[in-house]
Amino acid sequence: MIKWRIVHIIFWLMLALSAKAQDIEFSQFYANRLYLNPALAGSEFAPIASISYRNQWPQNNNPFVTYTISFDQYSDIINGGIGLLVVQDNQGDGTIKTTMVSGMYSYSLNIDRNFSINAGLKATYVQKKLDWETLVFSDMIDPLYGVIYPGREVRPASLSHSYFDFSFGLVANYKNFYFGAVADHMSEPDEAFHKDQYTAILPRKYTIHAGSLIPIGYSRGLMKSDNALSPNILYQKQQDFEQINYGLYFSRINWVVGAWFRQNLSFDLDAFIILIGYQTDRVRIGYSYDYVVSKLVKTNSGAHEISLTYLLGKTRTSCSGSHYFKKKRRIRAIKCPKF
Repeated sequence: MIKWRIVHIIFWLMLALSAKAQDIEFSQFYANRLYLNPALAGSEFAPIASISYRNQWPQNNNPFVTYTISFDQYSDIINGGIGLLVVQDNQGDGTIKTTMVSGMYSYSLNIDRNFSINAGLKATYVQKKLDWETLVFSDMIDPLYGVIYPGREVRPASLSHSYFDFSFGLVANYKNFYFGAVADHMSEPDEAFHKDQYTAILPRKYTIHAGSLIPIGYSRGLMKSDNALSPNILYQKQQDFEQINYGLYFSRINWVVGAWFRQNLSFDLDAFIILIGYQTDRVRIGYSYDYVVSKLVKTNSGAHEISLTYLLGKTRTSCSGSHYFKKKRRIRAIKCPKF
């Protein structure tokens, strides 16, 4: 318990002083594609509803738990997609609760039958709440008896803080290749609760993601292979923090398995990630686990992540891509992974 109280101390000091906060991250970043890149809203054309759950360090007393729910669809009227995303993040068993509600629009431009570009904008309302009573500061701790002293820290005038945030993204798709770029936190909002004394700027975050879909096996006429490999890479930079995820998906009929490494650019490995997913024309469900390989391996228990997606339109999915049937037209969706 003392260990996690000390974590609370550190966390509060990071918020109170001139801190540089960082974002939530998902291992199944394409299952949370509206969080990843607003340009992916409506990219599959069929209306889609999704939920996900992430529990980081579950064996500790105060894990970091995140829930998401989203909906997006393509519209011919606006020649693009619209999306709605709600994120609930609980840090330290609810010591800090963050709720984000995002609306987004993406515009689709088809250059030719093989090349398309999507551009997306996202506007987010963010509310953070602090549970002051759960915080323990260093002056409250006796080395022998634990927390026995009253704290002398000044409570903020408000334990709730809200602001608006904005993001911009692009996705390009050429045949079996795709590339995306995102700029999050365009206005670099201030997250501090003690706004009259401190600042806690949320730095702008830049993301690049790319990959390819490679059918393997037979391909005769209109018959396509049900097997495919999909190498992928994700790079993110926020202030001085840099991270890269790289790995591979393998798809066979309805099943998908994947494996990635997550590390910084100094080649300090953070985690090895494994995934198994099952998908039909209507439903997708995925589970992933982050196995920590860094120096934190003895102090935490990785992360579990579950995603569930339901397609509300008529689709046909294969390893060569998804097609959406509407008004007797067949439209090819972006071939990025679904988990």
